[in-house]
Amino acid sequence: MFREKIELKDLEKMDAEYRELLGRVVTIQADCEIGGPHLYVKDILPSAPSKVDQLMVARTAAEEMDHFRKIARVGGDMGVDVSFVLTSPNHKRYLDAFRGIITTWEDFAVFGFLIDRVGRYQLEEFIGCTYKPLERILPEIMKEEIGHIGYGQSKTTELAAKGDEPGEKVQKALNFWYVKALDMFGRSDSTRDQRYLYWGLKRRTNAQAREEFIQEVNPLIEKIGLKVPDPLEGRQYL
Repeated sequence: MFREKIELKDLEKMDAEYRELLGRVVTIQADCEIGGPHLYVKDILPSAPSKVDQLMVARTAAEEMDHFRKIARVGGDMGVDVSFVLTSPNHKRYLDAFRGIITTWEDFAVFGFLIDRVGRYQLEEFIGCTYKPLERILPEIMKEEIGHIGYGQSKTTELAAKGDEPGEKVQKALNFWYVKALDMFGRSDSTRDQRYLYWGLKRRTNAQAREEFIQEVNPLIEKIGLKVPDPLEGRQYL
């Protein structure tokens, strides 16, 4: 297992596989960061139920765009241009969770509750990673992502507490995004994630990270008063 700490100046001396995997993970992370605002800003920002909520939507989008900027800088410094993801159509995003459009408040709330939480898991993989410039930008990004998760969770809780039709709508949104969230971790039998682990660019296998997510989020769903969806129905990556 490779455990040396690499700075930008060391990168050209690294194995080609290390550079390829690092470039790939930076590109996918950049795509995810900018993918969120492309999903919801157009419809959710003007239709937020209150001025405070509208401000929170705008702030969330602005922070995600800043996360993209930070990731893009890391990529650009190492010769990986990720600017193409700024104009990529949603259906061409790397992860399926970012390939649609969010038009309802229920979907936006659950997206923050679940998908931003997966985003936290993705970022946690880089804590203590072997590429120092990537690890260095994590603290502020992680802090803001935790804020997005908390806001999504509180809004999901608020909607579920209304019961009847609002409760049914938020359960429907949960059913949709729960499966998307589990698929975001990738295939359990992935060979690439073993290479990420070898080079110190990940801390967990896809299967380990997904199981930790399930153990964290299922009790939260039940506490909110919603039903945990079937973890296999509609899954693409097992």
